[in-house]
Amino acid sequence: MEETISLKELMQTLRKRLNLILVVTLIAVLISGIISFFFLTPIYQASTQILVNKTKDDQAAYSVGEVQTNLQLINTYNVIIKSSAILELVSKELDLDMTANELMGKINVQSEQNSQVVNITVQDQDAKMAADIANKTAEVFQREIVTLMNVDNVNILAKAAVVENQSPIKPKPLLNIAIALVVGLMAGVGIAFLIEYLDNTIKTEQDIEKVLGMPVLGVVATISDTKERASRQESNSRVRGESHGK
Repeated sequence: MEETISLKELMQTLRKRLNLILVVTLIAVLISGIISFFFLTPIYQASTQILVNKTKDDQAAYSVGEVQTNLQLINTYNVIIKSSAILELVSKELDLDMTANELMGKINVQSEQNSQVVNITVQDQDAKMAADIANKTAEVFQREIVTLMNVDNVNILAKAAVVENQSPIKPKPLLNIAIALVVGLMAGVGIAFLIEYLDNTIKTEQDIEKVLGMPVLGVVATISDTKERASRQESNSRVRGESHGK
């Protein structure tokens, strides 16, 4: 026999397990808040922009495929910026206690769409260090590209700067707490329905009808109810007896 669950039964289950749902949600919010505020390290971000110009020879020899050539050149520059040849010099000149691979993990290089502008973005636990790494990377690249590719077509458009009272880009505690609230609520509802599904005990007359598929003909009262009813009947009979005696 196929079981169906009505909306009323769903609401009854949620109402019955409301305390459980609230506790699970509150625990999720508390854990998220504690981790976000006290355990996660703030990360700051700084960016600098460089412009890749066309060389004089490129300007003289304009062709239909020049735009595609410039885009390919910028893609090549993006790879060179994050290469060991550049980052080892950056680490050395800033006196950083990290390898080129470790420094590479902090740097993201991305070119603006359909433009010759390249963004060098650095993330670090220290805002000033992030700005220093971004500026030094652009500076070293501008200097070394002359030797590496025999071109001098890179200019620094904007340097990274440290803003007063700069906010970290991550973590974002309020966002984390909001996500934890939703996840905790969903988890609480799921646990409530799981407990209700696994609970196969019979508690009410309705449960008997549902499980056996048979109507309930009578209900056996509990002992306390029987004693109370007997005591009430005895009291009533005494009152009637006294009234007849009068």
